[in-house]
Parts: sequence; structure tokens; C-alpha cells
Amino acid sequence: MDNHNVIYGINGSVITVKNTHSFSMMEMVYVGNERLVGEVIGINNHFTTMQVYEETTSLKPGEPIEGTGRPMNVTLGPGIIDNIFDGIERPLKSIAEQSGAFISRGSNVSALDEEKLWDVTVSVKEGDILKGGDIYAECPETTIIRHKCMVPPLLSGTITKVNQNGKYKVNDTIVELKDDNGETHKLSLCQKWPIRVPRPVTKRLQTTVPLITGQRVIDTLFPISKGGTAAIPGGFGTGKTMTQHQLAKWCDADIIIYVGCGERGNEMSQVLEEFSELVDPKSGRPMTDRTVLIANTSNMPVAAREASIYTGITLAEYYRDMGYHVAIMADSTSRWAEALREISGRLEEMPAEEGFPAYLPSRLSEFYERAGMVKNLNTTIGSITIIGAVSPQGSDFSEPVTQNTKRFTRCFWALDKSLAYARHYPAINWTQSYSEYFTDLDPWYIENVGEDFIRYRKKINKILQEENKLMEIVKLIGADVLPDDQKLIIEIARIIRVGFLQQNAFHAEDTFVPLEKQKLMMKVILHLYKKSKQLVSASVPISGINQSGLFDKLIKMKYDIPNNKLEMFDDYIKEIDDTIAKILAS
Repeated sequence: MDNHNVIYGINGSVITVKNTHSFSMMEMVYVGNERLVGEVIGINNHFTTMQVYEETTSLKPGEPIEGTGRPMNVTLGPGIIDNIFDGIERPLKSIAEQSGAFISRGSNVSALDEEKLWDVTVSVKEGDILKGGDIYAECPETTIIRHKCMVPPLLSGTITKVNQNGKYKVNDTIVELKDDNGETHKLSLCQKWPIRVPRPVTKRLQTTVPLITGQRVIDTLFPISKGGTAAIPGGFGTGKTMTQHQLAKWCDADIIIYVGCGERGNEMSQVLEEFSELVDPKSGRPMTDRTVLIANTSNMPVAAREASIYTGITLAEYYRDMGYHVAIMADSTSRWAEALREISGRLEEMPAEEGFPAYLPSRLSEFYERAGMVKNLNTTIGSITIIGAVSPQGSDFSEPVTQNTKRFTRCFWALDKSLAYARHYPAINWTQSYSEYFTDLDPWYIENVGEDFIRYRKKINKILQEENKLMEIVKLIGADVLPDDQKLIIEIARIIRVGFLQQNAFHAEDTFVPLEKQKLMMKVILHLYKKSKQLVSASVPISGINQSGLFDKLIKMKYDIPNNKLEMFDDYIKEIDDTIAKILAS
């Protein structure tokens, strides 16, 4: 090691080295006697600047720095799923076994269990010509997910040696491949990939299939596609984490990657406990069999918080390349942006709006642009859906992180403090939220759920907008002066808000609602609206309809009609017809 490669200055997580030309930009380094993991982030004639991903307390000038010659990377292979990592892919369970309740600095623990044996089935033979992304072996990673071992994206050549099917460790050689230059590469069950470099694909595809979440306000009013991007902005206590938990539990992605970026430690421990107890509704297996958790709490080093987002998206791309549909929950990108701001301040860079660095928009776009539905190098189809929570201080959606996130996401689920405090969950405000995926997804809805679904959604939206305008008048002069047709709109909108948009995560029939039931619920509500308008036009006062109890019955139908007994909706329509006919006759 070059004698000049020693610490010259220390400023929090930022380290400087003087008069050295040994390091390259974005190179991974080991800092100090404890070999803390770091990364080169700035180079000039006199100084090389690095950020350290661990606590720098007790580091001293003069301690050595060792370069690795490669960028910051993660190990990709079987054993990632059903694991909990920190921001730089160190397994927290293994670290806890080594060092107890607190993570010791410089923990040199392999990301994957190097002793575990995997039951490997080899799918190639000698003489086969393989290119990047081609699958050469498979093994069951969990009872739900089958792991596919792929040739690294930038490698191609001819298979010269193949081992038999059997039990192997992650670093054991499975096949040998000779490239065009005559060099032989030993391919094991795992590979490495730099976290800041997107994994290559053959082609990006249009996003035409929705991510079904079972949450009515999302699936009906503000849908997101597989391969899409969504932001969930909301102040403290508005239910960002709870909404992401519901999406992680119920969305129809094959694999969930949950990145707890700068969240409270107690909250993350609750997530870990919840996920370990949950049962995946589709397979009946534990939820952890298709989940990866990256825990990087608010008291962990800020540099690692900044890296955790890239670690999560790189793991997602790896499973996407196998042909899986992956959903990544980033909670929250505001804490990640705060880490950028802190590091930028220590680097003495010129601050932009609210102290955030001028490159905040480009970093956000780098992250969100790695989502998408793609055709992989091995011709399989996979997708990454990114759902990022944003935590604007004081629920101020005009602050830089929220505004820049809106630029790069096509779905905006704005959480409302007043709805959350009124115990209306999910607290997604239907007047501030939007989705730009309707034109892409409507053909799928028409083919799979029926054209009625689109028509009902438009009518529901229109009623909610009309109610919003009427409530401005009600605030000024009260509801009593409104004509009956406008009072009816307010009553129907109440059924939509309380009976349709509000959802109970703890009720067996309401925590997840299939699309067919969502459509029939809208159909019944709109049928009542149509029939009630006939009464109003016949000069029957709105109080007469209210006394029939139909409004309250429709609010409770989400609980009263099981998800597997949808024929009960016909009884509701018949009851509406009979009740309205009786009122008209009287």
C-alpha cells in the first residue's frame, strides 16, 4: 500500500487524503485500522475525498486507507430473500450473532451465508454458447421463489465444464465459461454488481398491466402499473408506513423489497416483527418467503442511508432479470435526501433550495428511472415498481423533495392530515392525488374486469368533485339551503367516502378487496344514486330516502358481503328497487 494513503482530515462521515493518485472516482475503500467501508466521492490534484458508511468516532489522522480497485457493490445470489440487511448489504442477523445487540464497526460479515448448501439443478451442457443474462442453473431459494443463476450481464462465451446437479455453497463453481479472448471464468451461484449502475436490459416495454393492491382508493381511482412509479407524500402520522405495509402485504408483485431509509428504529423493529408473523395470502407461506428488508434507521450513519436506496434497487433489478415482478417500497426518500444534504454540507458544496444540494433532482431521477417493465437479456419479462414515501415537514407539499419527486413519478397519492386524524384510512386525498396511468391501463381493465368498471369510476370521480364544490358553499351558508338534488350528491358522496374509499386493514373481508367486488360496490352505489334521483325529480324530500336506511346499509356492505359471495350484490340492487318503488307509491 502507498505510504501516502493515510487519513489527512476527518469531518463527520467525510474523510480526506492528501497528495495521492492511487484511487479512482466511486472506488470502494477500507478506512482506518478497523477497515471501515467507504467510497471515493471527489478527486483533485491535492485531495481525495471519501465518504464512510460507518460511524467515524475515534478515527485519527495517519490511519491507513486501502483501495479495492472496484466500485461499491453488492453480492447477488441465493439467500437474499428472507434476510435483513443494513444499507450496504451486511446481514443484520449474522452481525447480531457476532456482536450482540449493537452493530460493531468494521464488521466483516459476508452478505450471503457461505456455508449453506443449495440444491442446484444445472440447465446447460458443455459446448453451449451463453451470453449475459442467460440462465445456467436454478435452485429453490424459498418455498415460493426459485432462484435462477445468470451469466453476468457483460460476459459471454462457451461453456467448457459443467458440474453435476447436487448440493453446492454460494461460492462453489457450477460451470466454467471461456470468453472470446480465451479467458476462463468460473461461475458460481453468486455474482457482484455496482449499486450505482443500472443492470442492462434488452428493451423497455410499455406499462400496460396494473399492480393490483386490493386497496379500493388505489385500484379504482389512482391505479399504478407494474413497472410504474408512485409517491406517497404525507406529514407525520398520516399513515405513509401503514399504507406501504398494506401494499407490501397485498399487492400482486412476486417479490417485495422494503427499504427503511432513515426511519425510526422502533418503527423498523415493528416492521420486522410484523413481517415475520404475516402469512402470504397467495401461497399460505410466511410473508418473509418473498420479502427482503433493508433496515437503515435514523441513528445509523448518514452515508449508509444514502447508499441503502441504491442497494435496494440493485437487488430488485437482479430478481427482475430472472423474470419476476418486484415492488420496492422506499420509506422514506425524504430521509435519504436529508442524508444527501448533510454530506453535501460537509463537502462545503453550494446549497440550493432549503439547503439541499443542486443535484437532488438528478439523484431522484436516477433512482425512479430504474423502475419499469422490461424485456431482459434472457428474453424473460420482468418489472420493478417503485413506491416512495415522502415526509415533507409540516405537510408542506411545496418543499423541494416532494416537488422534484412529482416530476419523476406518474402516480401521486397525497396523504391528508385531516383524513388521518378522522381515522379515515388510507388517508389518500382524492382531490389532490392523481394517476397518469389511465390510458395505459384502461385496455387491461376493459378486457379483464369489464368496460363498466371504467364507466363507474368516471361517475364516482364526478360525484366526488361535485361534492367538493358543494362543500365550499355548505361551509359558507350551511346545508339546509341546498336543493334536494344537491343534498343527494352530498349523501351519495358520503357513501363513497365512508363505504368505498375508507378501508379497514384489520377486517378479514375489507383488508383486501378483489377488483370484481370493487366494481360491484360502485355499481350498487351508482344504482342507488340513479333511483334516488327519480325520487328527487318526483319531489320526494331527501329525508324520506334517508329514513329507508339504504344509505347506511350501503356504507356497511363492504363488511357484510364476503369476497367470495358476490352474488349478494344482486339482493342489494333488488332491495333498492323495491324500497324506491314503495316510496314512490306512497
